[in-house]
Amino acid sequence: MKTDDLPKDATPIAFTLDGRAAEAAPGESILKAAQRMGVAIPHLCHMDGLRSPGNCRACVVEIEGERVLAPSCCRAPAPGMVVQVESTRATTARKTVLELLLADAPDTTALRHDSELAHWAQQAGAESGRFPARAAAAHDASHPAMTVNLDACIQCTRCIRACRETQGNDVLGLAFRGGHAQIVFDQNDPMGASTCVACGECVQACPTGAIAPANGAYQKAAQQQVDSVCPYCGVGCQLTYHVSDGKIEHVEGIAGPANEGRLCVKGRFGFDYAHSPERLTRPLIRRADAPKDPLSIERRNWRELFREASWDEALDAAAAGFQRAMTSTTARGRQGPVAGFGSAKGTNEEAYLFQKLIRTAFATHNVDHCTRLCHASSVAALMEGLGSAVVTNPLRDVQHADFVLLIGANPAQNHPVGASWIKNATRRGMKLVLADPRRTELARHAWKHLGFSPGSDVALLNALLHTIVFEGLTDPAYIEAHTLDFAQLKAHLADFSPEAMAPVCGIDAATLREVARAYATAKNSMILWGMGISQHTHGTDNARCLIALSLITGQIGRPGTGLHPLRGQNNVQGASDAGLIPMVLPDYQKVGDPLAREKAERLWNLAPGTLTGEAGLTVVEIIDAAHRREIRAMLIQGENPAMSDPDAAHAREALAGLDHLVVQDIFLTETASLADVVLPATAWPEKTGSVTNTDRCVQLGRKAVPAPGEARADAWITEQLARRLGLHWAYDVAADGTATDDARTGIGAVFEEMRALMPSIAGLSWTRLRREGAVTYPVASEDDPGQPVVFTEDFPTDSGRARLVGAGVTPPAEVPDAEFPMVLITGRQLEHWHTGSMTRRSEVLDALEPGPVVSLNPATARRLGLNAGALARVRSRRGQVALAVRVDDAMPLNAAFIPFAYAEAAANLLTNPALDPVGKIAELKYCAVDVSADLTPA
Repeated sequence: MKTDDLPKDATPIAFTLDGRAAEAAPGESILKAAQRMGVAIPHLCHMDGLRSPGNCRACVVEIEGERVLAPSCCRAPAPGMVVQVESTRATTARKTVLELLLADAPDTTALRHDSELAHWAQQAGAESGRFPARAAAAHDASHPAMTVNLDACIQCTRCIRACRETQGNDVLGLAFRGGHAQIVFDQNDPMGASTCVACGECVQACPTGAIAPANGAYQKAAQQQVDSVCPYCGVGCQLTYHVSDGKIEHVEGIAGPANEGRLCVKGRFGFDYAHSPERLTRPLIRRADAPKDPLSIERRNWRELFREASWDEALDAAAAGFQRAMTSTTARGRQGPVAGFGSAKGTNEEAYLFQKLIRTAFATHNVDHCTRLCHASSVAALMEGLGSAVVTNPLRDVQHADFVLLIGANPAQNHPVGASWIKNATRRGMKLVLADPRRTELARHAWKHLGFSPGSDVALLNALLHTIVFEGLTDPAYIEAHTLDFAQLKAHLADFSPEAMAPVCGIDAATLREVARAYATAKNSMILWGMGISQHTHGTDNARCLIALSLITGQIGRPGTGLHPLRGQNNVQGASDAGLIPMVLPDYQKVGDPLAREKAERLWNLAPGTLTGEAGLTVVEIIDAAHRREIRAMLIQGENPAMSDPDAAHAREALAGLDHLVVQDIFLTETASLADVVLPATAWPEKTGSVTNTDRCVQLGRKAVPAPGEARADAWITEQLARRLGLHWAYDVAADGTATDDARTGIGAVFEEMRALMPSIAGLSWTRLRREGAVTYPVASEDDPGQPVVFTEDFPTDSGRARLVGAGVTPPAEVPDAEFPMVLITGRQLEHWHTGSMTRRSEVLDALEPGPVVSLNPATARRLGLNAGALARVRSRRGQVALAVRVDDAMPLNAAFIPFAYAEAAANLLTNPALDPVGKIAELKYCAVDVSADLTPA
């Protein structure tokens, strides 16, 4: 072994291993040093990434001068130490340990083909049957995702450490004593009745299959393994698809930069949506006898509405409808008749081609995507204040923080792996302040929970700012060197003392001051926020306050500091970067900037002046324009506005009233059921392309399985439409979603064109991405490793300084009254994602949360005469839904929470479309409702 093989920045420790000179890094175990030398030592309680307790004793070695054998997994070499792995005493002891374990778990290969116990027993020559077997244990099949077979359990405790120490879920434990000891869930509950969140970390950790996937996937080796990226939230976990006969059998986490092997229930068990029998497999054209009905769109059979068509016929029909719309008027720009909704669920390349198609084929910037419904106000405030809309620090920087303010976000449900890093940090001593009207799961890990009154975010944040400014807790040197307009901000904050704001936000003044002081005086403070901040008519003001908190304290530009708006979908960051926004071109270059337009026109081979300088319409504005019959045709790729848009009944009427609607998707979504042409696309595991996570990390997703039937990659569909609309595109994207190392054609060529227009990834070539798999931008050159932390010196503004902007306290657009006395909060659930089009077609995920619920505080439920499970009717000024009651003491009084993934009780039928005047985002997180018993006859 060479010193060069040691971890970087380590001073090697010299010792002897089986008579050979060896070296180890400080703190490195004998086991790890031996593995680097090619010496295999049996081990079962040890697993990379977990703390090694040394309790199984399968890895013992003999150390010269010591009376007892030492577990090599948790013993570090000392200078001059002499270690014997292959001594008679050590090998006999290891063999005996393995034979004792075989008595407890004689045939683990029946549960896990690659049982580590069986492997090490064979390597050591251990024999089964030498010791009497223990009594059989009960089989637990109570959980939809996993089964528990304690007959195979060797009590290595890897599952406990994975659950408690890695994921921070505290569900698994070791109960009873002596020979009766066993692994238990909670208080020895069945797994399916426990508080298990089904992250599956225990499954991945178990060496014998005692805890294994319920589908039996561990019983045989997969034919193929493909590394890729999770298709769900913005954390961007890397994973491996295990594939046999063209189908994904199971998924395991791998050591990606965002997850280090961790996954959540969606990432680990939500893969089978790709193989759903409801997948679209052939192009569809609406039947002449099937009029569009916006009142009947839930889970329709396509045969009721459409007929099958060839790809040529469907593409021709799609293009012809757009051409008719374009010839119906001479208007262009935002007044043009065509608009497009792209997708944050696809690849960067697909997003780039989609926005290019809309802009070049239809002479308009009327192109947007779901960021308008999640973080548009955050983007607006960040662009205004910092000159950039990106996160300043990766989520995992919480490990370097001393204080974290988490506001308006529920990572335990929406970003579970991200939440695990937060829980790990609190265990190490980081102070977490959770600011949320609901007392969500992370509250038990928090130093303080600020359960403020819904809609009073600015009042609370201004009180924190006031305290910091008027108690002299700012960083004057940072303010002087790096910011503008501090004097105006200070004057603005004079009237927002904690004492004045406490009655408004519902948090006492002493607590507000204590939190403000802790944030300002911590060595490193970080702010994380979600859609509870952004989805308000004052969402931009909310984000302005957070930006000001960071700037006036100098808590930015270092590891463990900064601002991180948590991205909701797997590629909402990348889709925004690629230009799926109506007021900017790729890399946030404003459409009103002539130089930016000229650069794009040259790259796209357009005549000068082709691109208009007038910003396009946003998502909600496009729907409103369609409702007014100003937008006459739409192309929608992988989005579901019939479910996701506020005031969904209004959105559905608008979509149904279009002259021409073309939808590319993998299922007949609620939106697709209103289309004239439906083009079957590939699911995430069926194509290769790049995706950018919430940390600005560009990662490569790789094709793992073939698409069903005639489904085609979205990028191929877009290119084919472009050609039929008169554009001379020649990328030659592969229809089946494959990609090669060749950057001159296919997806590689799209990526290369994209980076030519985007300075942030100028140094990230297709070849490099294929080679490295993950690079964090900005990356200026081929030898730039990427910059996880930005704004370390200055800001990308004309002055190089950030701008401080004050925010006034304004009420939500609609407040409770006598007719609608309660507040509705909407959001996601752990098991479901976005509008449910994918997760509700996953058997495990749908079994875990099969139907819609409205969550109410127990006192509120009692006041309304509603018991858990009772059917309630929730009514707003825009619509009503009926759904079951879930009693939840985490809810504030007189508020209701409804997840928006259920078409049969769509929360967005109730929500308010009122817009933030700057970010143009709807107030999805707050509206007035009435909740009552549903008296509809069964």
